[in-house]
Amino acid sequence: MAFLLMFVTLLHLVTLAMVFIATMEKSWWTWENVERADLWHKCIYDNTTDTLMCASASGNDWLQSVQALMVLSVIFSSISFIVFICQLFTTSRRGLFYFSGLSQILAGLATFAAVLIYTFQRKEILQDPRELSKGHFGYCFILAWVCVPLLLSSGVLYVHLRKKTHTVA
Repeated sequence: MAFLLMFVTLLHLVTLAMVFIATMEKSWWTWENVERADLWHKCIYDNTTDTLMCASASGNDWLQSVQALMVLSVIFSSISFIVFICQLFTTSRRGLFYFSGLSQILAGLATFAAVLIYTFQRKEILQDPRELSKGHFGYCFILAWVCVPLLLSSGVLYVHLRKKTHTVA
């Protein structure tokens, strides 16, 4: 039981860190490994000054929905972890972790919706005169996709997890 609790806790912390990094870092789309766009900024290389200039991302509706869903995912995952820790010490024997699992599943679904929107609406989100074929998805986008099954599986683990004893370990 102690091993399962440690595994679930570690999995949750790893996925929470990954979702936070995917939300805040600067590489959802890259061009030529120098210029990049994320959920919050768009950085373009200026040849005349030989610098990377970053500006706030355009506020179109698709981008705002991706931003909101990713922030919501971080919030749901954080709430899930806090509630899990509280339930671990307060839930009676054979108690279930339904709320933690549901929150984690909602975090996974929010991340899934965000990456789907970004995948299919990237032309409208990026609004760049350059061809999208000259760019590619960045590591934060891939990290968000990796988070989806991890969040969903940890949520399912929480739903099936049952507290065996009244004390931890």
